[in-house]
Amino acid sequence: MTLSVSPIRVLRLIARINVGGPAIQITGLMRNLPMKEFEQRLITGFCDKNEVDYLEVNKIEIPCMKIEGFGRSINLISDLKVLFAIRKQIRSFNPHIIHTHTAKAGFLGRIAAVLSFRRQLRVHTYHGHLLHGYFGGFKTRLVILIERFLARFTDSLVAVGSQVREDLLDTKIGNFEQYRVIGPGLEIGELPERVSSINSFNLPKDKFIVTWIGRAVPVKAPHRILEIATECELRGLRVQFVIVGEGPLLSDLKGLAKEKKLPVTFLGWQSDIEKILSFSDLVLLTSENEGTPVALIQAQMAGIPVLATDVGSASEVMINGQSGFCLKYSAKDFADKIELLSRSADLRLSFGAAGESNARNNFSLRRLISDHTELYQDLLSRSKS
Repeated sequence: MTLSVSPIRVLRLIARINVGGPAIQITGLMRNLPMKEFEQRLITGFCDKNEVDYLEVNKIEIPCMKIEGFGRSINLISDLKVLFAIRKQIRSFNPHIIHTHTAKAGFLGRIAAVLSFRRQLRVHTYHGHLLHGYFGGFKTRLVILIERFLARFTDSLVAVGSQVREDLLDTKIGNFEQYRVIGPGLEIGELPERVSSINSFNLPKDKFIVTWIGRAVPVKAPHRILEIATECELRGLRVQFVIVGEGPLLSDLKGLAKEKKLPVTFLGWQSDIEKILSFSDLVLLTSENEGTPVALIQAQMAGIPVLATDVGSASEVMINGQSGFCLKYSAKDFADKIELLSRSADLRLSFGAAGESNARNNFSLRRLISDHTELYQDLLSRSKS
């Protein structure tokens, strides 16, 4: 295996490519790594019924193979079939680099790589981690043991933020020399007119619009939106909350919002992020655990202030006190910041300008491509020596 090999074959794996940060990063890499230098293939599974496939909703065409059973749920028999299907693809494609993304793909992909008995370099990206907010104590300890074991068979571990890396190192997953921190990189298009977007979604024209974007699952803590909305209502603030996304908690959220007569609009999944950002005055994140939230980067690129819980690497994608606020969660404190921003157009403009500069300088798609090109070339160079 030498640097003179052209193109470099990269096999990329993710269990499902539902709408979210990992899907945006993977498609960015698949579509933009130089074709003369890299030949890429993607192996993935199928999304759950309450999820949206990012490739389908955005009509993205990339070299992709979908394997039945290679999804979110765990099933011993099904997962064994997936494992050997991946192994077959590895032996057929014979990649120089196998790059896995997220937990299940990282497990099955790296085991299949070992069982392929072929020489290749292995990279795994932690787009976040499962150490907080997902499982109870026993399952979390089991996850840690599995990740420690798999790290021994991995040439490079990529963390999307410094705090994500530190959390993993604190549990003795891998060693410092194995890690690279590569934050998200993306682009957004030109935003449509605000009034047009407001009209198309039938939103109020005279309210401060706070937008939450994500999956309605426990780790994202969407119930906090209703707590914050209640606090804002008690203060008499003219604020409209908009929830963009789907998930198992959505039905309960809709019922509670209706019961409490809260100013919350549910838009479901929306593929046109520019249209969503164009009507947003503030983008909100309420999660109990995160990697580096792509929604905060997208908002800043659009010149929109952000408000987020101080979890994972959320604080690394924004400038606290300059492009938004990152703080420990309480409905009162979040409502305080919403009230402050809703009453000051000058502050919103200042935060928006700082956020746009920060996002475009540090989280561009060009930087993401450059970082991965350098990573792959460094690994190949080291394997040669």
